[in-house]
Amino acid sequence: LRDNRIELVRASWHELSISVSDVSLSDEGQYTCSLFTMPVKTSKAFLTVLGVPEKPQITGFTSPVMEGERMQLTCKTSGSKPAADIRWFKNDKEVKDVKYLKEEDENRKTFTVSSTLDFLADRSDDGAVVSCRVDHESLNSTPQIAMQVLEIHYTPLVKIISSNSWPEEGQTIILTCESKGKPVPEPVLWTKDGGELPDPERMVVNGRVLSISFLNKTDNGTYRCEAKNPIGRNSTEYVLIVHDVFNTLLPTTVIPSLTTATVTTTVALTASTTTSATATSIRDPNALAGQTGPDHALIGGIVAVVVFVTLCSIILLGRYLARHKGTYLTNEAKGAEDAPDADTAIINAEGSQVNAEEKKEYFI
Repeated sequence: LRDNRIELVRASWHELSISVSDVSLSDEGQYTCSLFTMPVKTSKAFLTVLGVPEKPQITGFTSPVMEGERMQLTCKTSGSKPAADIRWFKNDKEVKDVKYLKEEDENRKTFTVSSTLDFLADRSDDGAVVSCRVDHESLNSTPQIAMQVLEIHYTPLVKIISSNSWPEEGQTIILTCESKGKPVPEPVLWTKDGGELPDPERMVVNGRVLSISFLNKTDNGTYRCEAKNPIGRNSTEYVLIVHDVFNTLLPTTVIPSLTTATVTTTVALTASTTTSATATSIRDPNALAGQTGPDHALIGGIVAVVVFVTLCSIILLGRYLARHKGTYLTNEAKGAEDAPDADTAIINAEGSQVNAEEKKEYFI
């Protein structure tokens, strides 16, 4: 061996050692060691030289990329022997669906390997780090990596956030228009029912925030927030409904109204007709206007009148029965006024046993 890169390390009757520096692919082959004895003895060994892959490069990326466009990124490395392995990652997550291509170099000893990543650009890919990693046994478990940061442009994404989920009259509501896009959207535009805001004094716009103070029913409507950038524009809507304040008191006013009506009915049952009539004319001040339902005061008055009429009828019937009994006793005593003695009076009385067969009485 006659090469300046080859150096004799040790030479003795028992051992002969050499070293080769700056190894190249041409150093690959069969090496023979001979011992000049009678006969000559030899020993052979085959040296394999690995081709170290070059640092990979990513091509095919143009910045910026519009959302929805197709992207084709290619990672390529040369000089590997045997052929290197290429893997793709997006934000440290491996991408499996790729194309792999292997070609021999001109020296017929090493290989050029390339891999293509094909996908549609999405707004979620903006700012993502795409990396190409080359693995090879000559790299001693330290892969070579090439990285590319994606820049995706997309139309604004608009969202309205309300500060009050149940706005009432007299209150203040704040509507915030969140818009996200690339490039950054211009200041948003607020409209109501397709036109400008009708009351600029109460409806104040500060950047992306719309504040409406002293709400009333005229503020009901559809509010639109629109954002745009050089890529396009987008908008969203919020329907505002202003509620009455007294609607929130409805559950607490129904029960007192019914309680007052019940007390009025009880008084009517124990009082006279005049008291009942007075009670029926009293109305609960807490009762809601237009509320329909049974008039308990009127029912109490009617019951009082019925009770009064019944009592009067019982009294009249009692007096009639008392008078009828007195008339009956008087008729029994007829014929006894002119009798000279008691025996004669009894005999002459219409109620005696002598006239019993002729007398017939009926009592109804």
